[in-house]
Amino acid sequence: MRHEYQSKCKWPVIMVSFRYQEAAIKRSKMFYEINKGRVTLRIKAQPNASRSEFCELYGDEAIKIRIKAPAVEGAANKELVKFLSKSFKVPKSEIVLQSGQTSKIKIIAFPLTEKFSQWVATYKDS
Repeated sequence: MRHEYQSKCKWPVIMVSFRYQEAAIKRSKMFYEINKGRVTLRIKAQPNASRSEFCELYGDEAIKIRIKAPAVEGAANKELVKFLSKSFKVPKSEIVLQSGQTSKIKIIAFPLTEKFSQWVATYKDS
């Protein structure tokens, strides 16, 4: 007998089979969402890189970002906020880490800027 649970979360819909201990995650097809002037970005963070940089799409659900700082005592999260702030011309205080404080997959929200709109257009074109 299969029991299914659908999360009320905005991002993933989780279906669990208790009998077989299976979990399948369905995610939306974009790594970002724009709603009421705010951007929500799903990120796959890779700490301890030689420099902070955008890499490639991580499947369809996230963008991979290499972070220069190590994943120790929140250093990588601070560096990620600093990197996004510089990249999209957003004040650091406006960038909110919604989930993934200790995970490699993070959900971050910040105000929509012209710089972000230009950046995301490059991914739509490619």
